[in-house]
Amino acid sequence: MSLKERNQPQSHSFSFVAMKHPSLSFKWLLLIFLTCSTHLTATHSLTIPRLSPIPEWEPTLHDPVAIDAEEVKEFYFKQILDHFNYRPESYTTFQQRYLINFKYWGGANSSAPIFAYFGAEAPIDNSPNTIGFLTDNAASFNALLVYIEHRYYGKSVPFGSREEALKNASTIGYFNSAQALADYAAILKHIKKTLHAKNSPVVVIGGSYGGMLASWFRLRYPHLAIGALASSAPILYFDNITPQNGYYSVVARDYREASETCYKTILKSWSEIRRVASQPNGLVTLSQRFNTCHTLNQPYELMDYLRSMYVYAAQYNQPPKYPVSVICGGIDGTSLGSDTLSKIYAGVVAYRGNSTCKVNGPTNVSETTVGWRWQTCSEMVIPIGIGNDTMFEPVPFSLKSYAKGCKEQFGVSPRPHWITTYYGGHNIKLVLRRFGSNIIFSNGLRDPYSIAGVLDNISDNLVAVHTVNGSHCLDLLRANQSDPGWLVEQRKKEIKIIKRWITQYYADLDALKDKPKFHSN
Repeated sequence: MSLKERNQPQSHSFSFVAMKHPSLSFKWLLLIFLTCSTHLTATHSLTIPRLSPIPEWEPTLHDPVAIDAEEVKEFYFKQILDHFNYRPESYTTFQQRYLINFKYWGGANSSAPIFAYFGAEAPIDNSPNTIGFLTDNAASFNALLVYIEHRYYGKSVPFGSREEALKNASTIGYFNSAQALADYAAILKHIKKTLHAKNSPVVVIGGSYGGMLASWFRLRYPHLAIGALASSAPILYFDNITPQNGYYSVVARDYREASETCYKTILKSWSEIRRVASQPNGLVTLSQRFNTCHTLNQPYELMDYLRSMYVYAAQYNQPPKYPVSVICGGIDGTSLGSDTLSKIYAGVVAYRGNSTCKVNGPTNVSETTVGWRWQTCSEMVIPIGIGNDTMFEPVPFSLKSYAKGCKEQFGVSPRPHWITTYYGGHNIKLVLRRFGSNIIFSNGLRDPYSIAGVLDNISDNLVAVHTVNGSHCLDLLRANQSDPGWLVEQRKKEIKIIKRWITQYYADLDALKDKPKFHSN
């Protein structure tokens, strides 16, 4: 098959089809999904925060951006549904999307490298624009840039439509990380073969969940990638390797370091919200004070909104805005009043603006919302809970209630031990130094997920690069003149390591070419 652009298949309209009720209409299915999500939030508890290189609440970063057709070309690969079985249905195929930027590539004749970005739990439309690390450095490497979409996201949907793909546990069961890695392997082999780039070294790059995939790909497919940059990849947040309260402990630390009074105000606010809610017309009062889109039915609607706001501000506490400082600036000020709830609302306004209603607004149940929920209900079981030592009310993680919610929603039970069984994680220093190589684990220590990242060098070739003030996947974003010096140095260090990998690869390649071929008698 030649690597020529193919006609773009029909875009798939989004729909979530309940596992047990495939005949229900979309509106009822949406209601079921929202009800399940609300139930989980009220009882478990906590949803597992998104693993994404860019903030979920930054619509300008998520809105589809037109791809520059002069630089980035769109392709589709005929991908097999099931890489690990030989039943007839396993050979079903679907169109998997990938993008290529040829602008900087030195060509196959020079064995110029290939940088492959692994799409994660979202479409890849914006990746060439938002993941600036690749384009910022491609020219110095003469690199080909490849962006591969994860199965079941964007336009890479099996079974012909999203409705069919998510219809029941039988069709959605092919939606997992092992299948995704095999997809990436097949596409990279196809690209190298078609471009006659047999000797072009591949470096795989990913952020967050995509960073996990990049590191696992290097371990599982070392013959296809000479190295991996895994940015903000919490590969140790499984199977109780990392304390369950680790994530929220880092969030609380971020706010406490920004402002002790802000931290204490947030800590006091939860009991104050409950106190006001318990009074006659208390929910109406809270709704008015926080400018909710609809009158609150329960206090946890407001509490969940605030908790999510604090969490995402910490996870994506990026320069130059530093949203944690923005929120605390509002809370510590007196612009809207000096009582606790006025201060909390001032923090909301400082971060979210004052032009629209807040809380319980229209819910956008996107393909990522459903897809990530499935992934965390099947294999990506990240046991995040809240302990007694944070600025939040304690909410311990309960695997029993979590599994119950997943079973009700999808008809399957989570496998909390599978990730560590398949990829490892326990005793990672002892295990990986015996066979792993050429992985950069990069982290920013203000990112709550960094608590489950690899923060110490495992060997000379398994390197941890972290910054004290960095946030989630910050090193992968496009460089700006306003970037602080520590961020500039972090990226320079990563580039230096990648150049060393490629230089060594070329040296090894040349040595093999010069070596006399073995001839048997």
